[in-house]
Amino acid sequence: MSADRPPHEALGENVVFHVHNVTKVYQMGEVQVRALRGVDLDLYRGEFTVLLGASGSGKSTLLNILGGLDTPTDGHVFYADRDLTRAVESELTEYRRYHVGFVFQFYNLIPSLTARENVAVVTEIAQSPMKPDEALQLVGLGERLDHFPAQLSGGEQQRVAIARAIAKQPEVLLCDEPTGALDSETGIVVLEALQRVNRELGTTTVVITHNAGIAQMADRVIHLADGLISRVEINKTRLAPCELTW
Repeated sequence: MSADRPPHEALGENVVFHVHNVTKVYQMGEVQVRALRGVDLDLYRGEFTVLLGASGSGKSTLLNILGGLDTPTDGHVFYADRDLTRAVESELTEYRRYHVGFVFQFYNLIPSLTARENVAVVTEIAQSPMKPDEALQLVGLGERLDHFPAQLSGGEQQRVAIARAIAKQPEVLLCDEPTGALDSETGIVVLEALQRVNRELGTTTVVITHNAGIAQMADRVIHLADGLISRVEINKTRLAPCELTW
């Protein structure tokens, strides 16, 4: 396989990410930590994928590499026909700004701004953004536009964070333990918002979690252990978030 370009003709036009033999080694003093040990993976347009694994399995490292927040020690990550592993920092900044939305476990909202204003921070730098009100409507917060983060519950704050991420209309939404700080009832509401975004906007959605129950709502489940993909499962029947138990 050429390192310059993946064989998209063979893989098909629906491949969004092509990950080939990716390793990541961190130097911790005199100790080398191998977070990823040679990962091969394709992710597809419009797919809802869960990366499932215990703490230390490598899932956050892989997500950060997909999002252009980190670079692999070896191997290649292609976004469409763009080799992210050869991109310079200005190219990665452009990639993150226009193509990827991020949702993290902690909401990172600006306390002095309303929900609408928190979303508008992103739309002001996007190329073809949604209106902040429209993004907040999509995640079920149409009645909370002018509330400040301190006036919102944890689940509502996370949904503001999702609205902020999708308002720039990214091709890809990467979510790092989006329900990790929430109780199960609130987490289900957040997962319903992510599912709605995936279905209505067609956004390729990747969610990493250690919670096996969430995997049942995905199209595909990628299991990671010790920096490797241990197995891949396809859900023939996806459960709705309200049907999940954990």
